[in-house]
Amino acid sequence: MLKKTALPADGNTHEPRLYRVVADRIQELIRNENIAAGERLPSERDLATKLSVSRASLREALIALELGGVIEVRGGSGVYVSELPEPAEADLPEAGPGPFEVLSARRLIESEIAAIAARVATDSAIDAILKAVEEMEKHHANYSSNEQADRNFHLAIARATGNSALVGSLNYLWDQRGRLWHKLKEHFQTEELRQETLKDHRRILEAIAAHDPAAARKAMRAHLERVTRTFSRG
Repeated sequence: MLKKTALPADGNTHEPRLYRVVADRIQELIRNENIAAGERLPSERDLATKLSVSRASLREALIALELGGVIEVRGGSGVYVSELPEPAEADLPEAGPGPFEVLSARRLIESEIAAIAARVATDSAIDAILKAVEEMEKHHANYSSNEQADRNFHLAIARATGNSALVGSLNYLWDQRGRLWHKLKEHFQTEELRQETLKDHRRILEAIAAHDPAAARKAMRAHLERVTRTFSRG
């Protein structure tokens, strides 16, 4: 039987991140159930039920274990043990917030940033947001250029508020998009998601240009909620 592991307390930086706790429990399950290298783990749905965790937390943990070399995620096939975890746990990546923590914070903060921008954005600020949208569309097929244009879009909206503290907060959140985020995106980013992102950005831009705070808030929240659903459910 798997031992119950206490979840990290909010604000206690000495506690491990939730995805690392779940990753430890997955490694414990592999050992306890003698799942050998090359063998398939239970489905994500079954693992989430067995460990009593959300699909989002489970998915972050699996990506961390993949980066640590413990498992291999094979698209359309499942998750396989690539090497047996030793009693000394796998070298998991980074101890910062997980991708879904960052997305949750962004939904809260960026929805209001968009609303403020819609109220106070100048014509030049709106032009800067438009330029970022056009750059993202132009570099649609280039991952690194598209990623930078995406960041520029969101930062242009923050700058449109005229509040440098909000710009700094958003820069911090984007800097948390580390190895876990990029691996998650690699697995679950699709052409459909990229196209939907472009449409989302156009809707956000249109609401800000129309100086409609409610519509801008709604459009930004819908965008980030859709990204969260896609990455958590696949």
